[in-house]
Amino acid sequence: MTARRHSRVLGIDFGTSNSAAALVDDEGFLRVIPLEAHSPSMPTALFFPAEGDHIAYGTDAMQTYLRGAQEQDPGGRLMRAIKSLLGSKLMDEQTVVNGQLMGFFDIVVLFFKELKARSERHLGFEVRAAMLGRPVHFVDDHADRDALAQATLERAARAAGFESVSFELEPIAAAFDFERRVDRDTTVLVVDIGGGTSDFTVIQLGPDRQKNANRAADVLATTGTHIGGTDFDRLLNLGCVMPHLGLGHTGPSGREVPSSVFFDLSTWHLIHHAYSRKSLAQATELWRSYTDRRLHERLMDVLRERQGHQILAHVEEAKISCSMSSAPADIDLDCVEPGLTAALTPEHMRALLAQQVGTVVQCAKACVERAASGSAAIDVVYLTGGSSALTPLVDALNLAFPGASLVKGDRFGGVAAGLAWAGFAAGQQVQHQETSEMLL
Repeated sequence: MTARRHSRVLGIDFGTSNSAAALVDDEGFLRVIPLEAHSPSMPTALFFPAEGDHIAYGTDAMQTYLRGAQEQDPGGRLMRAIKSLLGSKLMDEQTVVNGQLMGFFDIVVLFFKELKARSERHLGFEVRAAMLGRPVHFVDDHADRDALAQATLERAARAAGFESVSFELEPIAAAFDFERRVDRDTTVLVVDIGGGTSDFTVIQLGPDRQKNANRAADVLATTGTHIGGTDFDRLLNLGCVMPHLGLGHTGPSGREVPSSVFFDLSTWHLIHHAYSRKSLAQATELWRSYTDRRLHERLMDVLRERQGHQILAHVEEAKISCSMSSAPADIDLDCVEPGLTAALTPEHMRALLAQQVGTVVQCAKACVERAASGSAAIDVVYLTGGSSALTPLVDALNLAFPGASLVKGDRFGGVAAGLAWAGFAAGQQVQHQETSEMLL
């Protein structure tokens, strides 16, 4: 591989909900990859149609699936939040995709191949090196599974055609992107709230520090927790929608309806479990646990028509609307029953998410406490990641760090841009080494 190729490193933010890519070219200019039309990110989703072999990716995958569901034709298989499987035994297992077995690992490889192909079409040249982002913890409190998750991700990237694969922590990558806008030495708490994890870094940034190839001394602390946007969606679905299907409903025996099916329907990467023959049979037998049989009929309609992804997408839309407007938002459940809606108010959202938001903020505070041994005062709290705009979270962070300025960054492209800068620096270092060796 030539030194020129070494400097072409594609920064890839492979996210639970969305993915993005960027590259710093040979002239040192950042090139953000529009993975979809005029968008620097794409949903981490694949749709395998029931007929034909054309796989849909990103927004097209989501729209194709939801369009079929609306037309009462939920044929095919939607895969989303596949990053959540990294580090688990499921990654080495197979799943049925339209009557055929396919490994979850192979599905990840397919997504990487598509991301690589789209990037190369935009750039106009082949890219063989990748700088991948990774959370502080793929798996909380389990070092072996965490190492397995990174190794699996590297193996998938290499299987997709990348010959050189490196890693950088996602919050550190976000810091490198933010550093391009810093005009003096600044101590920053980077808050990266993704779809599956929340990651934090206290790091010292500054114009002169950018010149250093090794930034280890600038990183004062890192922490992370396995809580993200998909967890918020799950909690809102359980709190607002699933009661309309029977969650919390008390049956003739005085006991609540068993809840496992509702948790599967509220978790992106587990929804298809609820559609299996065994799960359908178990759900059918639940009728005895219902006093209100109409709730059971709704549940069975959702399972038979495979409407779980559509419902969760509407929950996500309402979450965003409620957070952005600070006003109530209706969750559209017309797919369940004509005219049916579930209300989401800012107060209810705050209450439903309070425990998880509290855990996230405590993890951020722990990061600052670890950095305090270096006598670091936080100047800026820098927000990035798709779920970083959630109002209850932003409010909680403002209360936790009243002395720092809160800066909102590029929610979907910041990590990828930072990875591109990290990849460029690594490529330049390799190029310098190769040049030095040639002169010896």
